[in-house]
Formats: sequence, structure tokens, C-alpha cells
Amino acid sequence: MLTWAYPNFIAVGLALLIGLLLLASYWRRMTRLGRALGSRPRHRGWKLVLRVLAAALLLAAALGPALGVSQQPVRTAGKDVWLLVDVSRSMDAADVAPSRLLRAQAELQQLVAQFPADRLGLVVFGAEAVVQCPLTYDQEAVQVFISTLRTSLLPSGPTTLRAPLELVLSRLAPAPPPPTPNGAAIGPVPRATALVVVSDGEDFGENLDPVLQGLARLGARVYTVGVGTAEGAAIPKAGGGFVKDGQGQVVQSQLQEALLLQLSAQTGGQYVELNNIQNGFGLLLQSLQTMQGAAGQVRTVAVADNRYRYPLAAALLLLALDIALTVTIIRP
Repeated sequence: MLTWAYPNFIAVGLALLIGLLLLASYWRRMTRLGRALGSRPRHRGWKLVLRVLAAALLLAAALGPALGVSQQPVRTAGKDVWLLVDVSRSMDAADVAPSRLLRAQAELQQLVAQFPADRLGLVVFGAEAVVQCPLTYDQEAVQVFISTLRTSLLPSGPTTLRAPLELVLSRLAPAPPPPTPNGAAIGPVPRATALVVVSDGEDFGENLDPVLQGLARLGARVYTVGVGTAEGAAIPKAGGGFVKDGQGQVVQSQLQEALLLQLSAQTGGQYVELNNIQNGFGLLLQSLQTMQGAAGQVRTVAVADNRYRYPLAAALLLLALDIALTVTIIRP
């Protein structure tokens, strides 16, 4: 089945229209000149046909006619980037407009678009942690999952940061075995791994030191994004009003930086803030992009077999024939 690598048919149509107008003007001018010089019309007719065919073939080559699909190996030194997003009820607080979660969603979608050669995965957490999207090269799939994030995805309860970190740790490749006597390592080398934790820092879970040590041993870095402000804001309820504590007081959710700073510091990552004044996603993107892949990965991708060479070669042959005819016609 014939497809096109660059199907910009509007530009081609405009080029054809302009070309036809120029060709009509050229034909009228050459007809007048031919009569004055006594040139026979059939010579001009052959040249016109050759030039029209050559122009059509050049346009076809520019569109990139592709016939069939071939499997091509692609070697990358990519990374695995896990996005761990807090979807607890406190992420509905509006101290970051329009809300903590909605602002984080918008920034994450822009971040995902910057990693075409890396695998991305999405984990949501609150009282528990769930893999929303496993590691994939499909950016569009990750974008779709990010767009569906809501604080109602998981049951309400105390937020735990340990659950998502343990979930990702369980999916990381084990440490490589020691090298053989000749110096060659046995088995695959694990890919470089980054965890991006997007949260307001509220945590009611257990000690994080064991899981952070496990991540550090495997070379995984944790980058944290603190969403919210020190002043905080009330947490809206689905039916209206705000969440209250046991004494009937409105709960004021505040950004808890200390734990997020600990996560990044113990794994060699970085902490940035996201609020109405600061947007640390630019710094985060720079850090992630400078993080080198640990191993070259070879994967096979389906590539359309672009056959532009054939119409291009035919167009060049026709242009060469046109030149030969021109030389013959003007020879005394």
C-alpha cells in the first residue's frame, strides 16, 4: 500500500498551481519567440512535456512515497523515567491555581513530550499506589493517562510515599552480576532510571530509608516536585465545603518540603518547586536530559520504506534529456 512520508498535499497543490501559471506564461512567451526564430512547435511541445513530467516527479519525491514497512534496529542510550503523581485529596487545594493536581497535569504533559527516545511510566498514589501506565515508548499513551488523573482515582486515606517507591523498586532490574575473569559482565546492564515524584509532601507512612537505600544501590535517582505553598489552602469536598478535622476545624493543607528534600538528597536527585510564582519543571527537564543512559539499548521499530529515490532519479533523467534537446535545437 502506497503511503507518503511527508503528506503535505496543501503545499504541493499550491506549488502545482503556481507552476501551471508560470508554465502558461512561459509557453506564450516561447511561442512568440519561436515564431520570430522560425522554430518548429513540436520541439517546444516535447520540451513542455518533459518539464511537466520532471516537475511532477520532483513533487512526488518531496512527498516521500513509501511502499511497505521495514523493520529497522535502533540503538539508544535511553532512560526509564517513572512519573509518581500524588492524587490524594490534598492535591485539590487551590493554593496553586487552578489546583495543585491540575497544574501538575499541565506541566507533566509538556515534560513527557521532551523524551521521545526514553521509556516513560506512570504511577499514581495516595493511600495506596497503582501503576497507571507501565514503561512505554508511546508518549501519546502516557499523555492520555496523565489527562485522566483525578483525586477520586484511589480510595481516600492517609497518604504514603513509601508505597509508590516500593512499587517502582520492585520493577527495577536487579544489580548486574560481577564480571567474569576476562572482564566481561554476564547479563544485561540495567538502564538508567529516574523517578519524578510530584506531591505536596504530605506523608503518613513508614520510614523511607530502606526503600531509598534500595533505589540508591540500583543507581536510581529520585527527583521531587513540591506542589503547593507554605501558607497552604483548604481542601475542597466533592459535595461542597471543605474538609474538616475531628474538632470541626477546616483542614489547611501545606507544602511539606522536608520529606521531598530527603528523597532527592539520598538518591542524588533534585528538588524543585511548583507554585504560582516558581515553576521548577524547566530545571527538572535540564537535569533529566543531562542524565546519561547507562547502556545502549537496541530495539526494532517499523519504518515506512521511503522510495523517493526512484521519482527523483526519473526526474533527473528527464531534466538531462531536456538539456540535450535544448543543445540540439540551438545548435547552428
